[in-house]
Amino acid sequence: MNFIECLHTFIRVAELSSFTKAADALNLPKASVSNAVQRLETMLETRLLHRTTRKVQLTQDGQTFYERSKDLLADADELQTMFQQPAVHQLRGRVRIDMSTGLARFVVMPRLPELLQRHPLLELEISSTERRVDLVSEGFDCVLRTGQLIDSGLVARPLGQLHLVNCASPAYVSRQRRNGIGMQSVDDLTRQQYIHFVNTFGAKPSGFEYLDAAGQPQTVAVAGAVFVNNAEAYVAACLAGLGIIQVPVVSAQENLAQGSFVEVFPNLVAAPMPLNLLYANRRNLAKRVRVVMDWLAEVIFEHLQQRQK
Repeated sequence: MNFIECLHTFIRVAELSSFTKAADALNLPKASVSNAVQRLETMLETRLLHRTTRKVQLTQDGQTFYERSKDLLADADELQTMFQQPAVHQLRGRVRIDMSTGLARFVVMPRLPELLQRHPLLELEISSTERRVDLVSEGFDCVLRTGQLIDSGLVARPLGQLHLVNCASPAYVSRQRRNGIGMQSVDDLTRQQYIHFVNTFGAKPSGFEYLDAAGQPQTVAVAGAVFVNNAEAYVAACLAGLGIIQVPVVSAQENLAQGSFVEVFPNLVAAPMPLNLLYANRRNLAKRVRVVMDWLAEVIFEHLQQRQK
């Protein structure tokens, strides 16, 4: 077997967790399958698989090699068919993306069927998290990221801006009104409860942000007993009446439409957050990655055109 054939064989063993099943699937002698994996392990000078009498499992190195192997084989397929007519050549392989929970739920997922209908052989790994993933070390092809950019060595493709809205639950607003607490001026903020979103517990919360009359960003420290580090908990805390949140319109529009969120302090709105598509500075991106990135950019642009204030 050549190197590419050994990779194909290794992948089948990894996916089926069995040398015997992989041999049957590939119509090869079991010894040939075993030899192919051993050749790779010898070449790499590491063990790729844990072998027991009952099961075959990937080692940590094996898992990393498996993921990179799938990408390499997809690139090889693309290279072999790059001059074929578009109707003949279909994009295949994995694209790994990271984005916020709100963008995934309300913008990307509803439109995803159309992408997969066009390219049914694509595999998409979509991570939804509020932490800043390490694009290179964690193997992401691209990430959608809001806020100021701090990554060096990455290419940023600006997609627009996400406008923010201040929200509270109807119960919270009613309670404040019963207590004679206003919800209009900066002075009123000192008598509010704020749900703090932090990336690291123990870190100093950023506070309530807004643009003043001159368009300059300001921050006010607001009391609050609840600290969260993910979007779902942030929204849930607001729904429970625990305080005010500042959230992108895209993440609040459903609750606002249903009446489970009420917009508060409409004259004290934070500056819009820039939204960028980040990817590694590679001279030759795989076609499947470029196609997915272009699709993401189109979907985001259309959403911002339709929904933003």
